Amino acid sequence: MNKIHHGDCLEFMKQIPDKYFDLCLTDPPYGIGNNITYRKNQSSKRAKSKDYGNYTWNNSAPTKEYFDEIFRISKNQIIFGANHFIEAIPINSSSWIVWDKDNPFSTFANCELAWTSFKTAVRKYTYMWNGMLQADMMNKETRVHPTQKPIKLFIAILQDYAKKGYKVFDPFMGSGSTALASSALDLDWCGCELELEYVNAANERLRNIQPDMFGVAV
Repeated sequence: MNKIHHGDCLEFMKQIPDKYFDLCLTDPPYGIGNNITYRKNQSSKRAKSKDYGNYTWNNSAPTKEYFDEIFRISKNQIIFGANHFIEAIPINSSSWIVWDKDNPFSTFANCELAWTSFKTAVRKYTYMWNGMLQADMMNKETRVHPTQKPIKLFIAILQDYAKKGYKVFDPFMGSGSTALASSALDLDWCGCELELEYVNAANERLRNIQPDMFGVAV
C-alpha cells in the first residue's frame, strides 16, 4: 500500500483479490488525443493553458477488460470522464458527480463528469481550475499532467464518499492527485501509472507534501 506501481494496471489488477479495495477513485485516459494544435490556438481569456508537448497515451480509452477488473477488485467506484466510454461501464448510475471548473470564459470544458457506484443524489463540486488560475492560489499546485485534477477537489470527494479505514485505489494515477488527497486524509492508497515520467512527478509531489497545506483535520 501507499505506493505507485510503474506498469500496466491491467496486469497489476489481475493479481488483486476480489473486492480488496474499498474505493477506486480514478481519471482514465479519455481517448481524445492531446489536441496539441487546438490547445495552442485556443485559450481562456483569463489564463493561458500550459503546453504539455506531444503525447500518445490519450489516443485510446481503456477497454472494457480494464473496467471489469476495476469493478472486480473494488467495492465502490468513482470514475472521471466516464461519459467518454460509458459503453464499457454497463451499470447505470443516477449518482454522477459534476465538477464545475468555474471557468465560464474558457474555450475548454466548463465542467467534467464522474460516474459513481453510490446510491446518492447527483453532487456538484466547484473548484476553479483555469490555466494558471486556481481556487487556492495560496497553495497553488504545479501542473505536471495535462489532465491533472486538483488535490482539494479529490479531498472534498473523499470526505463525502470514503470512510475512515478505506483502502483507495487508482489504476491511472497520472500526477498523483488520488495519492495526495488520500494521504491528506490519512487513508491508505495504492495506484498504477504506465508513464515513468508521471510516476516520478507524482512521487516528487508526495515527497514535497506539507501536512497542513490543505487545512484538513483528520
